[in-house]
Amino acid sequence: MLRRFAAASASALLCLVGTAGVAEAGTESLYAPSAVVLSISKGADASSAGVLRAVTLSCAPTASGTHPAPEAACAELKATSQDGAFTGLLASPAPDRMCPQHFDPVTVTVDGVWEGARTSWQYTFANTCAMGVTLNEGAAFAF
Repeated sequence: MLRRFAAASASALLCLVGTAGVAEAGTESLYAPSAVVLSISKGADASSAGVLRAVTLSCAPTASGTHPAPEAACAELKATSQDGAFTGLLASPAPDRMCPQHFDPVTVTVDGVWEGARTSWQYTFANTCAMGVTLNEGAAFAF
């Protein structure tokens, strides 16, 4: 009987210690998290394409990550995002820029958490020239 009481007491103590640890692990930030992985892949579909380049980008509360210009990339993503989609990045191509008409697809992706919500966005361009022209050499995918 004493062994059962000791075992029950020990497991209750472990439960209390475990919940105390969970309570302490709460967030102290008032910002919704924005941390994404940006990638450029060779191929028409991100799920089967080979990744050429990828960077991490965290925008809240401050800009950081492996992106070479995190502040500029965060500003561009904030200005062009709408409900977790980044179609605002796709500007009208500059009329004075011409690209070859060959098909060598390149896919860009934004995957992670944006303003507290899960996001997974991708867009495929006919080739790298079309990507550069359509993104107007923006900061987000300049890596």
